[in-house]
Amino acid sequence: MKFGVVIFPGSNCDRDMMDALRHDLGQEVIPLWHKDKDIDSFRTEDCIVLPGGFSYGDYLRCGAIARFSPMMQSVIDFANKGGKVLGICNGFQILCESGLLPGVLLRNENRQFVCKNIHLISDNDTTLLTKDITGKVLRIPVAHGEGRYYADNETLDNLYKNKQILFHYCNEYGEQKGKINPNGSLRNIAGICNRRKNVFGMMPHPERATSIALGNTDGRLILQGLMQRAEVPA
Repeated sequence: MKFGVVIFPGSNCDRDMMDALRHDLGQEVIPLWHKDKDIDSFRTEDCIVLPGGFSYGDYLRCGAIARFSPMMQSVIDFANKGGKVLGICNGFQILCESGLLPGVLLRNENRQFVCKNIHLISDNDTTLLTKDITGKVLRIPVAHGEGRYYADNETLDNLYKNKQILFHYCNEYGEQKGKINPNGSLRNIAGICNRRKNVFGMMPHPERATSIALGNTDGRLILQGLMQRAEVPA
């Protein structure tokens, strides 16, 4: 399989993602410019990644302008056909703005940019991204100013009902208590997927936790899940 990493004006984690996939995980990676449209060489077993950063300067609303880029029109079509799509941080915001994922990312509850290591845990064994790491506490960095996940109660209840919650913020023991939520996200949600389980969004940055030199490779466990073949329901 291969990965495509979309580069928007203002992206600043695209190189981190490409380096993590190429050098730490040994994958083929193709950069995709936001003004292009052609992703015909990608098959549903491949994956398109929307990296973190400040696409289009975060003007209007985070991800709101990037959603209308020519490349995103192709990414939306790719996802609707069952192709795997991963959005990290700003990429998660773009997925919500584009309608590929429900809900929205709001300004952090403390009104401050947050940049630190946090802990994540998943109890979802139904998605490629999480089924092999269920119950494992991961240490992954966050770096965002607008990462507070919000949706109405009906949407939240459906996310749980359909097993669309990928990760929750937790403490180092896997518990969801104490000062573990870095942004005020509802129900400590750190990542979600669509109902078909081929589109994934998360605020933490697994690509920043793949290098032995940096002393943390927990992010590899998340990205490796994308290398499996999805069985996407219609």
